[in-house]
Amino acid sequence: MAGVSVFGPPLSTAVCRVLACLFEKGVDFNLVNLDLSKGQHKSPDFLKIQPFGQVPAFQDEHTSLFESRAICRYICDKYADRGPALLGREGGGPAARAQVEQWLEAESQSFNQPSSVLAFYIAYAPRMGMPQDPAAIERNEDKLGKVLDVYDRRLGESRFLAGDEFSLADLSHLPNAHFINAGGKGEMFESRKNVARWWEEISARPAWKKTVEMQSAPPA
Repeated sequence: MAGVSVFGPPLSTAVCRVLACLFEKGVDFNLVNLDLSKGQHKSPDFLKIQPFGQVPAFQDEHTSLFESRAICRYICDKYADRGPALLGREGGGPAARAQVEQWLEAESQSFNQPSSVLAFYIAYAPRMGMPQDPAAIERNEDKLGKVLDVYDRRLGESRFLAGDEFSLADLSHLPNAHFINAGGKGEMFESRKNVARWWEEISARPAWKKTVEMQSAPPA
């Protein structure tokens, strides 16, 4: 699918979310790996695509978009006939879609904030030569633990968050969870039986492995 471009570094959790979605759907794309340290995301040309000067941004032959979850929904709708049915099982109708949207909201409203703080301090801060904040880490470990307790109960009832099929709700958790696990806090997932099983399965998906491989790509 020529003409699909994603702008942003693959080390960005939000960019990762979009890349994983494209890989799941089997959509060819061009990654424009911006160097944020050089302010490439604040250039006049980029601001025409992403007026807030953040990543990712997305373009294809029909539209320009920003905000990773909106981009992923667009990809899932546009390429509904490709790959897994990430917005609800095929033939499931509004109820199946609503289950996915419900857990996508849980990710963005409950999981994202504490997991983003943890990912920053344990994965990104060391790369940037910045000090960690033990108090912030402890505070957000507690917050995230409470969210994962809810997830553990849910995942005791179904294979994935929105049911028995992998969906965008599961995919959306991958970036932050990856950096938390890679940063040495994997026990938060491993200590919860159902969450551990879920994480092992979703993080082993070929699309996610391809996304992680791209994180070593140099900036443009």
